[in-house]
Amino acid sequence: MRERSNSLRRDAGTGSSPDTLRARAGVGLKPAHYQRILESRPDVGFFEVHAENYMGEGGPPHRYLSEIRCHYALSLHGVGLSIGAARPLDREHLLRLAALVRRYQPALVSEHLAWSSHGATFLNDLLPVPYTAETLGLVCGHIDQVQETLGRQLLLENPSTYVAFAESDWSETGFIAEVARRCGCALLLDVNNVHVSCTNQGWDPQRYLDEFPLSPVREIHLAGHASDADAADRPLLIDSHDREVCDTVWGLYARVIGDFGPIPTLIEWDQCLPAWETLHGQALRAEALMNDSASIRERVRATAG
Repeated sequence: MRERSNSLRRDAGTGSSPDTLRARAGVGLKPAHYQRILESRPDVGFFEVHAENYMGEGGPPHRYLSEIRCHYALSLHGVGLSIGAARPLDREHLLRLAALVRRYQPALVSEHLAWSSHGATFLNDLLPVPYTAETLGLVCGHIDQVQETLGRQLLLENPSTYVAFAESDWSETGFIAEVARRCGCALLLDVNNVHVSCTNQGWDPQRYLDEFPLSPVREIHLAGHASDADAADRPLLIDSHDREVCDTVWGLYARVIGDFGPIPTLIEWDQCLPAWETLHGQALRAEALMNDSASIRERVRATAG
């Protein structure tokens, strides 16, 4: 698929329709919060759901999601396509994803630049890919297949990594930019993943963001991470999604929207789920930064000057 879809423009969602995303903050939809959301209708920009949690035909998850969908825009985030795997995509999984997209008409659909399958084995993890010409061909072929099947543009998320392949021919940012150019896909910039990967790999996060292609970015993710150390006692960050966003990640986020302007932003919190007020508070903090992005851009320009 080459530049086929224009339905996910950066300015999409400037109205109030639940079919579109405004440049606001959203949160991950969790069963623990279903009732609170339906009773109080909190002021959030959108909800994001993991596609694999809703691939059954019915039951309470679909009943709640259908009702919430009447009032809020959705972003559909997949974790099981295994875009980077050296094997064909699981056709049945892709068709289930397509059926879910037709059912709920999410504003955005995203997946990871990672792999989680080998042969007939499916792994409970998102593993990195080597940034080589061979992998580029595989990833682009898979994205083309997904976009053709869904009939819409896919967002590809930058990974959190703990190891790197010595045989890579591209930097991570260069590889992602080339995938977006060849496939016409959009991007999901996970700012926490930038911090995690740069810490673990010894990269400079400011340079990473300098080199990251922001023009195709349609959504941003923010999340918390756990801190550890490797065998050599070097810092090791784990993309755990189990706590508040740290100040360093907030700073990187402010830089991105200061450079580029507001972008729909998700607070990811998947483990050790807090009370609704805490989760909503993180979204409100992201919205406050987006609302202040004009002055942020002025400060960035003043600093650069």
